[in-house]
Amino acid sequence: MSWLEQDKSQNFHVRFRFGGTKFRRSLRTKIRSKAESRLLRLDENIRLVESGRLQIPGGSDVATFLLSDGKLNGSVRAHSGMDLGTLFDEFLGALREGALEETTLSCIKTHRRHFERILGASCKIEQLSVERLQYYVTKRSKEPGQRGKKVGKCTIRKEIGTLGMIWQWAKDNRHIKGVFPKKGIRFPKEQEKPPFQTWREIVKQIEVSNLNDNQEAELWDCLFLTLSEIDEVLEYVKELARYPFMYPMVATAAYTGARRSELFRSLITDIGETSMVLRERKRMRGKRSFRRVPLAPKLKQILDDWFAEHPGGTFTFCKIQDGEPVGLNADDARGYFRRTFDTGPWKSIPGWHCFRHSFVSNCAMRGVDQRMIDSWVGHQTDEMRRRYRHLFPDSEVAAIQSVFN
Repeated sequence: MSWLEQDKSQNFHVRFRFGGTKFRRSLRTKIRSKAESRLLRLDENIRLVESGRLQIPGGSDVATFLLSDGKLNGSVRAHSGMDLGTLFDEFLGALREGALEETTLSCIKTHRRHFERILGASCKIEQLSVERLQYYVTKRSKEPGQRGKKVGKCTIRKEIGTLGMIWQWAKDNRHIKGVFPKKGIRFPKEQEKPPFQTWREIVKQIEVSNLNDNQEAELWDCLFLTLSEIDEVLEYVKELARYPFMYPMVATAAYTGARRSELFRSLITDIGETSMVLRERKRMRGKRSFRRVPLAPKLKQILDDWFAEHPGGTFTFCKIQDGEPVGLNADDARGYFRRTFDTGPWKSIPGWHCFRHSFVSNCAMRGVDQRMIDSWVGHQTDEMRRRYRHLFPDSEVAAIQSVFN
């Protein structure tokens, strides 16, 4: 089974299934008659292979062979003239359905637009060099980013990382040769993010400082809620939230440190008697990774009450759409959060990540071992740990006294 699709640029792509695998390839034409002709030939080649009248050479790329009318002999040759646009087309076309998260795909497509805008979609891959990528980094670092600042080092690193990942895929599939030229790239310097702070500390800084809106927003991004404040927030959501799933969802974020994406990915079967499984976005060797977090008694009771009135379906948190329970996505989670908190006493809470910050900060304040916190919230960078390390006052004092007492 095969069919044609047209992208926003009016280029035709073909999708087909062969040997239990789904394929998508760019036909590199905007002319429908040419695309339909190649589609017919593809169907014929698939029939010939399935009937045994045509054999796919060992080491060949299946899709490339079938689209070459079976004339390709041996392994796929490197496309020395491949350009940036084609490289992304080939990568996205080869992805199996569900191979990447929608948010990851969206991120890759955003990065692609930046590369094509600055370097050009027709930029030849063989012409990419450290100097060319340095030009890209320098250009991006001068462009406006969030809250009146320039695009930061972390953002640009992610963009270069995306291109490097696709380069490696193309090399593994013999589309291109050589090592990705990232060695020697210099990224812009940027200040480390401030440590996590309480509501009272942030309000005090705003009162004594002459900050603009962007600077205040940056401070609120550092907010962590104390345990008593979390209790107040949960009571507020329970009493006033218009959406029944918001109370258990906010409670799960506050009591487990789960990421937003892990919340709407959660299944009912992930919830146990004493712990719950969080489905991480990252994958290890092609398989999704998980981590297990203990359930606080408070959270267990909240979830039990929620399941007693759960509308059905497999997702832990869901909405009703056309009379049926469906899972949430990133836009849903963001939108419901803002509609819940944008008015009222807690409107300064910046987003779901605030509850993750609060979880690790409160654990640190109670002297929970750093390694245990890491295992509960997933992999963390040293930069992130430094943002709440100051909340280990008792253990730090004990440590220094054990050395110099």
